[in-house]
Amino acid sequence: MAAALSRALKLPGKKGSELGEYDPLTQADSEDDSEEDDLVLNYPRNGLGRDGCMGTGASKLRVGRSGRLVGGQDEAQEDEEEEEDEWRERLPSKSGQGREDTKGMQYWRESGRERMGEDRGGSGPLGGAGLGVNGTDAEEKRMRVKHAVRSAFFLVPLVCAMLLVLLCAFLIPCHKGELEKKLQWEIPLGEAGGVTPPALALWDVDGDSFEDVFLGVTEWTNDTHTAQGNKIYSAVAVSALSGRELWRKVMRESVMYIQCGLQLSTQPSPVCLLIGKSILKAVNGTTGDKVWSVPLKNIESQAVLLPDLQGDLVPDLLVATLPADEALDLSLTLISGYSGAMLGHPVPFNLTGQGKLIGPLLHETQQGAYYILFGLGDVEAISLRDIYIRATGKMPITEALRRKDPGWEGLKKTNSSSFIHIYRGSEGVEFLLPLVTGSGNNRNSLDTVSNLNSSRSDWMLVFGSSTLSVLRQKDLRKDWTFNSAPIHSQPAPGHFNDDGVLDLFIQHSANGVMKAQIVDGANGHLLWVAEFVCPRLVLDISSISTSTGQSAFLFWASEPIKAQRNVTKTTVAPGVAAAEPLIRKLFLLHPAYPTILLELTSTTDTAVTSAVSYQEHLKDATYITVSSRPTPDSEPGARIVKSTILRAAIAKAQIVRLGESNKTGAALKPGAFEVNKFFRRLSFKHQ
Repeated sequence: MAAALSRALKLPGKKGSELGEYDPLTQADSEDDSEEDDLVLNYPRNGLGRDGCMGTGASKLRVGRSGRLVGGQDEAQEDEEEEEDEWRERLPSKSGQGREDTKGMQYWRESGRERMGEDRGGSGPLGGAGLGVNGTDAEEKRMRVKHAVRSAFFLVPLVCAMLLVLLCAFLIPCHKGELEKKLQWEIPLGEAGGVTPPALALWDVDGDSFEDVFLGVTEWTNDTHTAQGNKIYSAVAVSALSGRELWRKVMRESVMYIQCGLQLSTQPSPVCLLIGKSILKAVNGTTGDKVWSVPLKNIESQAVLLPDLQGDLVPDLLVATLPADEALDLSLTLISGYSGAMLGHPVPFNLTGQGKLIGPLLHETQQGAYYILFGLGDVEAISLRDIYIRATGKMPITEALRRKDPGWEGLKKTNSSSFIHIYRGSEGVEFLLPLVTGSGNNRNSLDTVSNLNSSRSDWMLVFGSSTLSVLRQKDLRKDWTFNSAPIHSQPAPGHFNDDGVLDLFIQHSANGVMKAQIVDGANGHLLWVAEFVCPRLVLDISSISTSTGQSAFLFWASEPIKAQRNVTKTTVAPGVAAAEPLIRKLFLLHPAYPTILLELTSTTDTAVTSAVSYQEHLKDATYITVSSRPTPDSEPGARIVKSTILRAAIAKAQIVRLGESNKTGAALKPGAFEVNKFFRRLSFKHQ
């Protein structure tokens, strides 16, 4: 009560008291109330609850409160109100705060002494020996387990991430290296039949994401009782991964064309067409089993993929036939892609031109009308609608096939004529090809997307064997004309400069020299030229899109002539064979280094045809070549099919430098390290 009276009177002795000061009014019961007051004041600051984990302190708190209840409920309530007033008064006081802190330290020291007593085995306030120690040990164990779990949650994902990095760094490159080894192979398939190129096509039919190889094969046999005499003709499918034979289909005649990619709802795998002189046969691409066949006479062209003519959701086909005894009666035949049945009858055309058969090609105009381009020496066009009506006597059921382009129809010479003259001149047409990148790499695809791109493009036109032009499809006018020596192989389109317009790679051979040229597709100007020793072969050029946005060009030749200027030439008497066989080399040209060629491989074999297969997931490409390998005796040579990974070949390639510029201010000759670094980083992509 003395403490309450002192606070009520607000005596300065109590208010300003420090530790150790004497106050006559409060000294009497300070010893009794100090501990209780300290507990009340320190309760919110120390954060102790009534059921806290500090056993000793909690016990003291309960004892203090129970003592107040014994003394009387009213007095305890009054003391609590007085203590609250004291809390409000002492809060801003620094001296009071110091006293409270000192009392708090005294309380914890007393609690510690009580715990030490418990550790020595004495009874604590809870009435049980050693309970405080057991509680502390359990808490420490729980905290250790908690920290271990947290560490595990951190370390396990870290270890998994490290393992994933190791897998990506080591296992995946090893897997890629194994794939590259499998994609490089060489196998013999039949006997060589001279330098006539055999049928060749690429398509993935076994579902491994690599384009398999299809080839027309001729083999000799001693059995003269076969229908073909002593020859066996067949079409062979070869796996791209290992070169193993997938299936073989024996034919009664030589296979002129193989085309793959026709999709039928009744066949889970793509369908391939095997085209001979008198038969067109569709087979399952995976097994080689027959799907349907149609007999025809004097087939002269490969099949042209058409839009659906019958409404069965399957593209239909068109082929050209040309009887040998009626050279002017070229016929176009429509065939159902679903069943192989002929749609109506063949449609004959009396053509006045003579020369090489051009087409047939499908073209879709800007108005969405379909026309067929074909001809002998000259190039004519006729509406697909008119061909269908003349073949079946019916109107096409789809609106797209009924359409005609007024611009193209206006090019007819007379209203009664059904022909639209694309090109007519005194010099016959040698090549008419769509101006599409990679169109020469695999022209035998029946893929709808690639055929659609080709049917909407301009054309590259070669006429008179030495004049090259680009023909615009919108108005059938020539953009430019480039005159050259006779062009012996079809041009290959690709991007040599950065103007976004396809340029053209051409080559011709004469007097033991092969000249390679690249013509600007925008204006017909010459961009690049080089001369080589004539390799005595005519093989199409391949162009490949690269990661730089430009194209790389692959072509066969012998040594560059400028590299042999200091070599003494030897002459061989007529009729005497050379002592050393002619070595043919596969070169790669990239526009980034126009004065440098990469020699990828060299051989004495005679390459007769080639194709490029893209490996999208490897960012690489394989180069497929079919060659005739000579034999020392009089036996027929072997036909060799070889698959080469381009990036692996580039890593081992030799650098061949062409003539350097001597002009003042010309760029310095690139070093071998710079060239190797560029080509090792080069990757390939789809066109």
